[in-house]
Amino acid sequence: MNHSNEHDEHDHEHGDSHSHNHTDHDHTPAVTADNAKRIRLVFIITTLYAVIQAVGGWLSGSLALIADSGHMLSDSAALLLALIAYQVAARAPDGRRTYGFHRVRVLAALANGVTLLLLVAWIAWEAIARFREPVEVMAWPMLIVASIGLLVNIAGALILNSGNKGDSNLRGALLHVMGDLLGSVGAIAAAIGIMLTGWTLLDPILSVVVALLVVRSAWRLIAESIQVLLQASPSGIDAQQAEQALTELPGVAEVGHFHAWTLTDDASVATVHVTPAAGTDSLTLPAIVGDYLRKRYGLSHVTVQVDPPGSLQQH
Repeated sequence: MNHSNEHDEHDHEHGDSHSHNHTDHDHTPAVTADNAKRIRLVFIITTLYAVIQAVGGWLSGSLALIADSGHMLSDSAALLLALIAYQVAARAPDGRRTYGFHRVRVLAALANGVTLLLLVAWIAWEAIARFREPVEVMAWPMLIVASIGLLVNIAGALILNSGNKGDSNLRGALLHVMGDLLGSVGAIAAAIGIMLTGWTLLDPILSVVVALLVVRSAWRLIAESIQVLLQASPSGIDAQQAEQALTELPGVAEVGHFHAWTLTDDASVATVHVTPAAGTDSLTLPAIVGDYLRKRYGLSHVTVQVDPPGSLQQH
């Protein structure tokens, strides 16, 4: 088994034919305290404004405000879940969970996407009811509350956008806030339209438009999270192409059993079997193959097993 990193390299063979290269043994990327701080701040302002917006929507009779308030309350729950996920992810690996707890962040991102889709369904249901039975809307209170909400959401989006964009948990929180921002824009547009035309159906119509804008982002977040949980190959890595490229490295005769998967947002790992070419020291192959894969695909951890010549042709 061959272990190597930037500081040292230890080589020894396991039996007569297997050696491994393990790089960057700490495969649990650090939880960014700055990201957690940003989410905590946005959670506080989002929760406070959601309450104000709910009251304003109820008093003015605006579905756009009520829908946006519900959106923000769901965001508050999602942000709280994200904060909990950061705390859990910060726990050190143990004997059973050797990769640590960072996949909790992926689960939180998945939950964020699901709650967004549920919210969209609720807005659509309420809008249909408004189409059947229009409700009087007080445009001026609606406009004032929505304008304040827009400023709050812009501030929240700026805070989150300046954080680590490689963190899916943070991206999930940002998508929620962007959805809120669009909700505020829709509410402002509905209020102005009602003031100018008196057509109260603008309120549920724009609510549905805002909801549809959120669907694509929510679905993308869900799809990405599911791919990570299914241990699909990271984007940009094709197993067959990777194996073919490895056969062209000096000293490599055969390549097989290449597997790559995403551990968490900013860490991908891979394993591969190789056999040495004639006259090649098998102990040199793990470093050669591992270095190539890390540089070519940005992998954070690579395990290379060296098998006897000809053994991979049997599979």
